[in-house]
Amino acid sequence: MRAIQLRAPASLDNLTLADLSDPGDPGPGEIRVRLTASSLNFHDFTVVAGMIPTVDGRIPMSDGAGTVEAIGKGVTDYRVGDHVVSLFFPYWDDGAAPSTAFTQVPGDGIDGYAREVVVTPQHWFTRAPNGWSAAEAATLTCAGLTAWRALFVDGVTQPGSSVLVQGSGGVSVFALQFAKAAGARVIATSSSDAKLERLKALGADELINYKEVPAWGAKAFELTGGRGVDTVVEIGGAGTLDQSMVATRVGGHVALIGVLAGIIGPVKTALLMSRNLRVQGLTVGSRAQQLAMIAGVEANGIRPILDQHFELENLADAFRHQMSNAHFGKIIVDI
Repeated sequence: MRAIQLRAPASLDNLTLADLSDPGDPGPGEIRVRLTASSLNFHDFTVVAGMIPTVDGRIPMSDGAGTVEAIGKGVTDYRVGDHVVSLFFPYWDDGAAPSTAFTQVPGDGIDGYAREVVVTPQHWFTRAPNGWSAAEAATLTCAGLTAWRALFVDGVTQPGSSVLVQGSGGVSVFALQFAKAAGARVIATSSSDAKLERLKALGADELINYKEVPAWGAKAFELTGGRGVDTVVEIGGAGTLDQSMVATRVGGHVALIGVLAGIIGPVKTALLMSRNLRVQGLTVGSRAQQLAMIAGVEANGIRPILDQHFELENLADAFRHQMSNAHFGKIIVDI
């Protein structure tokens, strides 16, 4: 089978197309999945760029979707022909994350889904949403579930809530779609007026160009009538956290999910304390949460926003497109 391997030292130039042995038939409790799509996340970039160390020859990509080709003895969750999507944490079923979960992320601690076929335990996948293509389903593993957990697991988003989303990447666009489906009011930020118009078309109620309004936190606070937003989906990290806290109401929630604007920096602790804010870091979610999200997108008719498609052998070009920040929504890899 064809696969992409990351050779040492890790870099986009060292993503190599390889011809590997077919994994064969599934054993007891296992399924064989023909993968047909993956999607890019910033986490995947940190691996292939060497920011997260991994072994020489690692197969990257945390997201994978495809069709069950065969099932092993004792498999009850799937039948041949079922459409499935991978899990970011294959060993986190429900409840609190086990301490070992973060060492077994596909494409990072173990081989990922930049390949044509996998044979895995059945619990490494869930069903895909009914009627979705593999390209659509592959967007859910990391970005979709991260947005879902921020709003509905760690947060309490409901009709009348207010949510602030940053930018137009996969997590932010999903958060906008999920929040609007729940009846929330959404404030969207971006440095691009063109992207802000696309966010408006998806339902964003208020728009802020943060290049034109550097104090966008105060502007968001003002747009809520001086109350502040209930939840901020914070993708920037240290470089934007203070503005997010300024935007948030007393007792509000900042879901810290990214570090695009910095990993280290000062924090306005007096603001954090005086507003009784909850700043909570999160990394994707569990199998049970993924199944709840899939039920949610089916019930509300939500479909992901797809950007460009790239062939497997052009994975490095897909990452270059991601780093150009020209994309809107999810970048797809067709396998």
